[in-house]
Amino acid sequence: MKPTRTQRLDSEYQREIAAILSGALKDKCPDMKGLVSVTKADVASDLKTAKIYVSIFAKTEEDKESTFSVIRENAGFIRHELSQVMRMRTVPFLQFVLDGSMEYGSHMDEVFAKLHKDENK
Repeated sequence: MKPTRTQRLDSEYQREIAAILSGALKDKCPDMKGLVSVTKADVASDLKTAKIYVSIFAKTEEDKESTFSVIRENAGFIRHELSQVMRMRTVPFLQFVLDGSMEYGSHMDEVFAKLHKDENK
């Protein structure tokens, strides 16, 4: 189990990165399409690295991939913006990971709805 400080940092990073993605990065790169949400932040115990899990809901798979590539390309910018907000000595290296849990949940809802519909026939 993670120490309490690291748990607090996880939630703080998640909140601040979500604000940066929807604010400063969207202003810098208006070609970002879709709804981007930060589902989880996992800061290492030594505070050197952080895995940031993002979920992107876009109209097409191509829009989703382009938005994710914009986020990955601007990891340094996001880290810089984060350093302006967080009052820490160092800001960890950010590694962005595409989280497919929302799509999986949506798919499972469709499967259950179909089963329920078939059951009522």
